[in-house]
Amino acid sequence: MAIEHASVQVARKPWGVADLRPWSNIDVSGDPVGELWFQRADKNASVPALLLKLLFTSEPLSIQVHPDDEFARSIGLPNGKTEAWYILAAIPDARVALGLKRHLTPQELRAAISDGSIAGLTHWRSISKGDVIFVPAGTIHAIGAGIVLAEIQQRSDTTFRLFDYGRPRELHEDSAVAVSDAGPIQAQPDSRRLTPARTILVASPPFVLERIDLPPNSNWALDADRETWILVIEGSARIGSANTSVGEAVFIENDQTGIEVGPDGMSGLIAYPGPDPVVGLLRKTPESE
Repeated sequence: MAIEHASVQVARKPWGVADLRPWSNIDVSGDPVGELWFQRADKNASVPALLLKLLFTSEPLSIQVHPDDEFARSIGLPNGKTEAWYILAAIPDARVALGLKRHLTPQELRAAISDGSIAGLTHWRSISKGDVIFVPAGTIHAIGAGIVLAEIQQRSDTTFRLFDYGRPRELHEDSAVAVSDAGPIQAQPDSRRLTPARTILVASPPFVLERIDLPPNSNWALDADRETWILVIEGSARIGSANTSVGEAVFIENDQTGIEVGPDGMSGLIAYPGPDPVVGLLRKTPESE
């Protein structure tokens, strides 16, 4: 049983930013910050299956791919990496890449990585605030500049780079060819309203991602029968004993807690292991009726 105000781990990246506001007040003097990783406050607790992050981009990220569970285990890793992105902010011409424009044979993909032409074969799409992008393992993808996003993923940092805009980092041609689904992506999942307060954004075996929208000064009960992450993206709320505002997260596992919503309401993202939404996860308490 656990209810914890999540701690934050800073990851500095060459494509990061120098100002994280309004998502965080962390001092980022020095090298740019690209990611904030939310971690359990209890350092002696078991490691969660999921990892929640915030990403901040001033330059495009590498074109990359992640392994699925089967490939990851074949090289001694516990699991692969499927992920989903929720766009929190984006400049007008912001883009992400997902899949390729056409199918490539393994030989064609290898050649495209080797000569850099993979950069012109990825399928880029415009994005804006509120968009949801599902990235199954094996999908060739990239995140462009000028974006702030929340990411939920299987807990893995295994990334195979195909193209890196001339940065002096290793490419992973053999592994990328081995794990890539080198073609256009299938249709993205459609969001669906589960209750007036809950919208299912992604439901997959590794995780379910929801958006919750709770009205001002309302009270709710959260019953988490598995590891559950909550990230506040608008407004504020008291979750358990933690006062939370934009950019803060709470971890709950096998426990129940209350959510007291602030005067401006609260919107957040909730993520937990899938494959199906937990129908009884959130309910309005009698004092809010």
